[in-house]
Amino acid sequence: MTQSTEPVVLLDISERIATITLNRPGARNALSSELLRKLNETMKAADANDDVDVIILTGADPAFTAGLDLKELGDPSSNLLGGTGADGTPNSDGVRGPFPKLEKPLIGAINGVAVTGGFELALNCDFLIASENAKFGDTHARVGVMPGWGLSVLLPQAIGVRRAREMSFTGNFIDAREALELGLVNHVVPHAELIPFARKIALDIIGNDQAGVRAIRNTYSLTTTNTSAWATEAAEAKAWRKRAFSADAVAERRSKIMERGRKQ
Repeated sequence: MTQSTEPVVLLDISERIATITLNRPGARNALSSELLRKLNETMKAADANDDVDVIILTGADPAFTAGLDLKELGDPSSNLLGGTGADGTPNSDGVRGPFPKLEKPLIGAINGVAVTGGFELALNCDFLIASENAKFGDTHARVGVMPGWGLSVLLPQAIGVRRAREMSFTGNFIDAREALELGLVNHVVPHAELIPFARKIALDIIGNDQAGVRAIRNTYSLTTTNTSAWATEAAEAKAWRKRAFSADAVAERRSKIMERGRKQ
């Protein structure tokens, strides 16, 4: 089978907005080691670019991202977790989570399913705008892996601990409207209007004093980051991998997980 020559991460800069698109649509934008490396590089470049004030993160249809590439994760020779922070350790930039340290606002434009690690990518954005096609699911328990990008910290902050527990224990998906009702996303818009609407919000941000915006963003980060909770999640993930993680079991569950997700 011929491999795609398309870049796995796309970057468009216009009107002081950097739009970053995860671009493995045939694999539902699954997070391979290559994609995560390119995403890190692209985000750092956008954040350092003097022509950019706001970053939008989205996916090539039909998915935002289905999470870590389970096929690669199930390969013993893979180094998917190395340096990405997905194992709960600080990533290659020394911060917890999937992204490098950013100064500029990051808007998640969720165009389709955001599952497990993909859900964590969404939660690490400053706020979310959802297409009517968006769905969200935490399937860590289905796969037999533990969150490492802060899901057990960020999800209860977004929707409350009891709702978060239900999502994580059941692995059930919620649609865009329910996500709006729960406070997970700020807006739900028709699919064709997702990027135009996200750009409109970005332009509202750009109309303000950018030094002030970035200072306020940093203050939010300092006041809402629960360092000890992130460390606890990392320690629990490490203990789980040592005690119970099986790459073979992850690979075996992969097709069943994807099929169940498609039915929801």
